[in-house]
Amino acid sequence: MIPGAQRRLAATHATLLPEHKPEGTRGVILEVALKLFAERGYAGASIREIAEAVGMKSASLYAHFPSKEHILAELCRIGHEEHRRSIHRALLECGADPREQVVAYVHAHVAMHAQFPMLAVVANGELHALSSELGAATFELRNQSIQVLEDIVRRGLERGVFRIAHVWLAVAAIGAMGIRVAYWYTPEFEVDAQQVADIYAQFALRLLGVAEPAHPQTP
Repeated sequence: MIPGAQRRLAATHATLLPEHKPEGTRGVILEVALKLFAERGYAGASIREIAEAVGMKSASLYAHFPSKEHILAELCRIGHEEHRRSIHRALLECGADPREQVVAYVHAHVAMHAQFPMLAVVANGELHALSSELGAATFELRNQSIQVLEDIVRRGLERGVFRIAHVWLAVAAIGAMGIRVAYWYTPEFEVDAQQVADIYAQFALRLLGVAEPAHPQTP
């Protein structure tokens, strides 16, 4: 049985890396809001509830963020920036073969969603709640990450190593597989995050028409 199936997501802890978390009260607000947004949805968590969980009054919270939407915008930006950095690092470390690049991309994609599940759920699932003004930068980050995978898939088609009927549908399917990891994965799952990433990478290759793995799976 998938852990935490009765909840919106299995994870119970909100985590931001030190480089993502501002010092002081602003950082505390972000982590508290992250947990509430992930568990209840953006619409289900009020400024008052966030302030109470931090231990302050709503009026005091506004000294750190102009609105609840600004808190969400910051969390979405952090999530998509970490995702883009993870993919960039992974691709720098692999070769030029599109099959290797797909494996590297999927590993980074799945690992980010397994390591930061609440951040991933909020950054992906609540992004639609942002206004065009506050969401523009994050949508651009998301589109950049999608474009990287689409470019890899197109190169694979041109080289004859991939065989698919529709590029965008393949890219969307691979992306969606990884996104769902954030909802069900916990460290208590029967295989660890690295093994999940290995298996998902092979799923992606087969979806792209590759019969054999690009490299051996991690033991």
